[in-house]
Amino acid sequence: MLKSTLLKATEAGGKILQQYFNGAFEVSSKSTVNDLVTEADKKSEAVIIEVIRQTYPDHFILSEEVGAIQTDSAFKWIIDPIDGTVNFANGIPICCVSIGVEKEGEMVLGAVYNPFMNELFIAEKGKGATLNDNPIHVSAKANVATSCLVTGFPYKWEESDNNPLQVLTSVIKQGIPVRRLGSAAIDLCWVACGRFDGFWEHHLQAWDSAAGYLMVEEAGGKVTHFSGDKYSPYQKDILATNGHIHSELQHLINGK
Repeated sequence: MLKSTLLKATEAGGKILQQYFNGAFEVSSKSTVNDLVTEADKKSEAVIIEVIRQTYPDHFILSEEVGAIQTDSAFKWIIDPIDGTVNFANGIPICCVSIGVEKEGEMVLGAVYNPFMNELFIAEKGKGATLNDNPIHVSAKANVATSCLVTGFPYKWEESDNNPLQVLTSVIKQGIPVRRLGSAAIDLCWVACGRFDGFWEHHLQAWDSAAGYLMVEEAGGKVTHFSGDKYSPYQKDILATNGHIHSELQHLINGK
């Protein structure tokens, strides 16, 4: 029942994205001028929560726009109604619905759905990850020099050692191809299915990575913080790889 509700909620959110995409909708800013929220974000979030509430009215909800709807439940739904809102607002079809489900603090289910590419990624703790019902696995690349990497940038950051621009510079100076898609959830899923070999980003929120990091782990990859510590979506930085290049990429992004 938990998985079927997750799929139903994810698909309901995806229909809203399709309905509003390239149409007329309201757009406003949050923390910065380019930290956007659209009418579609709010509508997608509302239908997702409605679907969850129909079956699980007592479950904890943590969602990007409404924040935390707290309960005493052991289950928490972590929702990004549109991951890649800037892309969505500009008619770029690299965006998705991302939903992770925690049980007693452990991520047990995740779904990421890009309706414009017809790609539905699902991960279930201990049972692997799939793309459109087909099992997926991380790549077999063995070194960073031959890898294809992906990253993202926060809307603002302080000038400090090892800031996002410095990290990117140190990587691209080595001639390593790096892409920037604008959706952390998709970045993680594309690591999980082997399109990318590694991903890092500073300053994420829980809803950006909750579903995607489980996808990478269940596809055989490795996810940590920049420090190498066990990953938690409630902390800000993330390093996700196929596992083979993890230590090497970790040293590189830490300036070592």
